[in-house]
Amino acid sequence: MSRGPGPHGFVARGYEGLGLRLLHRFDPELAHTISLHALRAGLVPLARQITSPRLRTSIAGLSLANPVGLAAGYDKNAIALAPLSRAGFGFLEVGAATPRAQPGNPKPRVFRLRQDRAVINRFGFNNDGMHAIADRLAQRPHDAVIGLNLGANKDSGDRANDFCAVLETCAPSLDFATVNVSSPNTEKLRDLQGKAALSALLTGVLATRDAMARPIPIFLKIAPDLDDAGLADVAEVALAHGLDAIIATNTTLDRTGLTSAHRAEAGGLSGAPLFEKSTRVLARLSALTDGQIPLIGVGGIATPEQAYDKIRAGASAVQLYSSLVYGGLSLAADVAHGLDALLARDGFANVADAVGTQRETWL
Repeated sequence: MSRGPGPHGFVARGYEGLGLRLLHRFDPELAHTISLHALRAGLVPLARQITSPRLRTSIAGLSLANPVGLAAGYDKNAIALAPLSRAGFGFLEVGAATPRAQPGNPKPRVFRLRQDRAVINRFGFNNDGMHAIADRLAQRPHDAVIGLNLGANKDSGDRANDFCAVLETCAPSLDFATVNVSSPNTEKLRDLQGKAALSALLTGVLATRDAMARPIPIFLKIAPDLDDAGLADVAEVALAHGLDAIIATNTTLDRTGLTSAHRAEAGGLSGAPLFEKSTRVLARLSALTDGQIPLIGVGGIATPEQAYDKIRAGASAVQLYSSLVYGGLSLAADVAHGLDALLARDGFANVADAVGTQRETWL
């Protein structure tokens, strides 16, 4: 059932608020690591499953209790799957995973922009490698929907093959996989969003998927910095290859309007300043694909109203990440509960009925 937090929940929120204040005394990357270990140790209050007839939906054939997911990047190495599956999300995306373990870029590489309610990161696909991650995925809870963000090693001579290798290794324990060609923190990775390169990459990934005993849906994650021509190329290639969904969007290189001290740091910007830009890209992509490919809206969502805006702009589901830095893990349940109330207010029997109903507003 979808219910409010109740008296026990309000106490839990108090503990969470204290925990957030403590975490913000630490370096952001250390705080990230502490939060994951606290989750694994059972020290973080978790919501029970959030669902209702209005919230239950499906995307690419996957049944979701609600359309609010966790974006890739938080649990890079799939070490907290069990607690995250009980945190109120309708689905989880972990990773990115690369074939070989790699340390990522030099530290410090992540920065809180408190005044802007934003984050800048230049992690550079730091992860334990596909074999370690595959072993953890094999121990996953099976009552959750879990996907993996596929990446390529920084020094790879064949990045297209890297995506295929990670998919082949990890797919037996996945519900979906996402081809990530939109991180700004691996040199020239975004070049793979070009029409010819993207088509060749997807041809290989989909051939790998189709050869599996249990083929899984393949998603594509794109950048918010694509111009109209680039976005049209992505849409054309995605339609031609029959992709199962597109995630819009990753982080941005744009720094317009920022006021925080770390605004000039290199890396991808996420959080509140990305909301409008990513939603406009989402709406344009919805128009270009004419509803033929499900879209997942990401970027700057911190309230139920913003999740609802993404859905009405064309998203079938949404994902959270940077807002959790400021709002805590309980934000997932808050957004799902609030979205349920907004759907009821506007007379929608199911979230799928609201998808794209105000797309023109964002075009």
